[in-house]
Amino acid sequence: MKPNRRSFLKNVTAASALLATESIAKPFHIIKDLKKISPNDKIRFATIGMGIQGHSDTKAALRSSQDVEFVAAADLYDGRLTRVKELYGKDIFTTRDYRQILERKDIDAVLIVTPDHWHDHITKAALQAGKNVYCEKPMVHHINEGLSVIDAWKKSGKTMQVGSQRISSASFKEAKRLFQAGEIGEINYVESNNDRFNAIGAWNYSIPTDASPSTVDWDTYLGDAPKRAFDAKRFFRWRNYQDYGTGVGGDLFVHLITGVHFVTNSLGPERVMSSGELSYWKDGRDVPDVLVSILDYPKTDIHANFQMVLRVNFANAGAIANNTRIIGTEGQIEFTENNLVLTKKKLSKAPGMGGYDSFNTFSEAQQKEFKKQYDAQYPEDTRKAEPVKEVRFEAPKEDDAHANHFRDFFENVKKGSVGTVEDPVFGFRAAAPVLACNESYFSKKIVHWDPVAMKMKKK
Repeated sequence: MKPNRRSFLKNVTAASALLATESIAKPFHIIKDLKKISPNDKIRFATIGMGIQGHSDTKAALRSSQDVEFVAAADLYDGRLTRVKELYGKDIFTTRDYRQILERKDIDAVLIVTPDHWHDHITKAALQAGKNVYCEKPMVHHINEGLSVIDAWKKSGKTMQVGSQRISSASFKEAKRLFQAGEIGEINYVESNNDRFNAIGAWNYSIPTDASPSTVDWDTYLGDAPKRAFDAKRFFRWRNYQDYGTGVGGDLFVHLITGVHFVTNSLGPERVMSSGELSYWKDGRDVPDVLVSILDYPKTDIHANFQMVLRVNFANAGAIANNTRIIGTEGQIEFTENNLVLTKKKLSKAPGMGGYDSFNTFSEAQQKEFKKQYDAQYPEDTRKAEPVKEVRFEAPKEDDAHANHFRDFFENVKKGSVGTVEDPVFGFRAAAPVLACNESYFSKKIVHWDPVAMKMKKK
């Protein structure tokens, strides 16, 4: 592992960057020489990283299809390996060393659910080993890792899905349908938030009493992060530290951006600005607990230019309504993972007159002249706005976004396709802007991004 991974990637070939860019215009669907899984065979998968999300992903994967089988798990804490056998059966293969899983020829797919700083390393190793990959969001820890992961995926020809599962919910799919149908006119503004006010929600997870250098493979965990003495907080609460995680940007903003990109088909912003602070959870973490970012999206062939405001507040003791609002010239779509409200509202052609208006300051003679001109220009039928229209959508009770996301992944694995709903190009186009949000916050400057080439721009 290279110690200078925080410097921007300089050795990505022009060809790999071009491949990454062209995948939007010319997406892959079926690769003819990709090894397919027989319809009669079960897809055998392993989970690398059996923490909170690792268990959640494993259970969702098993719910998604009867044609999958959980056969192996890797984790660096011994207690989690014990727990795997308690929950899933004594025959599950467990190991501290993920490479033992990649070496096994009987494993078709791996779920990578490790701390963020291991995502790119294990993803590339798994693809090279011929595994299909489901990698949790954000796909990479640093912006300079994205193109190399995409390049590894393209060269492998394997199926890869990035794990921001909300876009596989019925509500998000309905939001996309309504937006693409032009129900809100031209987009101009988006706001999305994900606030919390509880210790576990702020990542202060429980730490086992037996956590020690003998039960945790600390040296392997550190990887290419700075070397330091064993610290159980940094292992079990890794999201609180820049060395291993990506803060509220990579953990929560990424869900918000992924949803907006899915609905609008946007490629990403070109300018990012952030502000925030460490307001409440002053427990040794080095990431903010309040972060607000403004992202400017350029006009494209498929949507108008718009501004997006993202917010996370881990000290929100007030009302919390975590939702996304996409606003246009003729209405808005407000949605969560479970429901949606479309509000349509058009202005009348006539601007109106009187009330809080300069008309009342005119002389009596001028008022008469103005009204005569107004009546001629705006007939009666132009003076009434269309009635406000509201459409509500509730996701079916059986809708399971997490399982749906895995179903998409496994179906593509089975048929030998790379056309997942959240492939690495899509995943990086969501990850890079949130990493830019962090860069803007810590550097206190505006970050400029090229959403087509997926590279930082110098200004």
